Amino acid sequence: MALNWPGLLSIGVFYLIVLATGVWASRKSKREERKCTGNLSEVAMVGGRNLNIWVSIFTTTATWVGGGFILGNAEVVYDPKRGLAWAIGPIGSSLSLVVGALFFVKPVREKNYVTIMDPFQEKYGNTFTAIFFIPSLLADIFWIACVLAALGGTVSVIMDIPSPLAVALSAAVAVLYTLLGGLYSVAYTDVIQLIFMFLSLWFCVPFILMSPASTDITVTAVTKLYQEPWTGRLKLADAGCWLDDLLLVTLGGICYQAFYQRVLATATVAQAQFTCYAASVFCFILAIPPLLIGAVAASTDWNQTSFGLPTPYEQDKAGMILPISLHHLCPPFVSLAGIGAIAAAVMSSIDSALLSSASLFARNIYKNIFSKRASEKEILLVVKVSILLFGLMGAGLAMTTSSVYVFWILSGDVMYTVVCAQLICVLFLPGKVNGYGALAGLLVGLLLRLLVGEPLLGVPGLMPLPWDSLHEDGRLLHVFPFRTGIMLVSLATILVVSRFAACLFLKGLLPDNWDVYGLGEKRMILMKDMVAKDLTEKIGLNTRKMDPSPHASTEDMSSLQ
Repeated sequence: MALNWPGLLSIGVFYLIVLATGVWASRKSKREERKCTGNLSEVAMVGGRNLNIWVSIFTTTATWVGGGFILGNAEVVYDPKRGLAWAIGPIGSSLSLVVGALFFVKPVREKNYVTIMDPFQEKYGNTFTAIFFIPSLLADIFWIACVLAALGGTVSVIMDIPSPLAVALSAAVAVLYTLLGGLYSVAYTDVIQLIFMFLSLWFCVPFILMSPASTDITVTAVTKLYQEPWTGRLKLADAGCWLDDLLLVTLGGICYQAFYQRVLATATVAQAQFTCYAASVFCFILAIPPLLIGAVAASTDWNQTSFGLPTPYEQDKAGMILPISLHHLCPPFVSLAGIGAIAAAVMSSIDSALLSSASLFARNIYKNIFSKRASEKEILLVVKVSILLFGLMGAGLAMTTSSVYVFWILSGDVMYTVVCAQLICVLFLPGKVNGYGALAGLLVGLLLRLLVGEPLLGVPGLMPLPWDSLHEDGRLLHVFPFRTGIMLVSLATILVVSRFAACLFLKGLLPDNWDVYGLGEKRMILMKDMVAKDLTEKIGLNTRKMDPSPHASTEDMSSLQ
């Protein structure tokens, strides 16, 4: 296939527009820094807490509706083993924002946190925070790899450009404008990207629905034609797995630093909550085009197209089914708009993940652990270096797989099974947990997750689960909602170990020099209070004057005294 010059030119123009917006936003960021009376690093991380409400809505929506969201939803609907019944992305993403607005916005806003690691550092100290940073970083790296793989595959399929080159180019642009202006550059470029994404995707829908190579999707929804009906089926035995995926997307989504950057960047709690509610509606609306495109792909006789995609489903090509469909089922000028929409979705996700992980490292690891006297300029430099390094890591990982859905689920998996229980405890049960319970919960969650294995990656599990079954190709399938189970076990471990450790140290059953988190200090304080109270009562008894009885004589009182 010859190089698609019009497509390459359209993406190049789009990248230039995004880059120019990032440069303009970086100048706005500099102006805010000069007006800022607090820490300059907070301008880069949370926009000085005065982000415009509409910009906030756009950037929150664009963060959720990324390349993984768009390509992953189309991939699931096209997959004959899943179908629309398993497209939990739109529901889970919208619910995630609603749950975040109802329960998580107010606690973090009231204490003016900058990152989601701040409450952990405040409660457990630096050592636990440094360990806990690793799963959060992995989730962001998986997210970056997911969206870069999406764009790399798209460009390589449609324009005959090597995927590594497309990945490198996209990563370079995203890293550059994120370096320039921090959250302002990310937020204002998200506005451009989301508008372009919305218009382009909906512009493509009528053309792809009228493609002569495709059968009416209302027919293939209930009839097996080229493959199984695209609506899919949800058996009772699969209900646990479906619910597990839904909870993963819903609760895993509110554990990302990218979410808290948006809600902490607004001026008030009410604005932050309104941002989440509005973004949840937009997420659902923007999910409709990729779902329809996936349905059309499942209703297409690919032998009639120039691409000739074999059916049934092939994993190595299904991840790119959306750009393949746009390229072969739409007129050229329409497919160019669709490619631009995918590029916009990818860029909006990369910059958010890059800034999130860099903010966590610069504030909670570098400043609070390695260099407590670091200046604001030094912290900003660390943010920029971190953005560059994490961008390189994500780009490298993006070249290892073609399935967008795999990295999309893995990123949420890490946050749900490892981070979610910890976040619930530190925000809502701070008086019932301590560092010993948190560390035990983290270790138990990680150990169980490794023992269960990962079916999506073909990693064998060492621990059998209830109702496990073998797939026809020999792979082990987990029917039991193991991710939710691991999260709940981790939550219980945190609470039980915290209580047990508190009892041991408060009662003096363990030596105080073993007490890393200082629980024994409470016992010493209580003992001092009891001793002081006892002494005060005794002194009061010895010095208290006795009131004379109305019937006692003066002589009797004198003898008593």
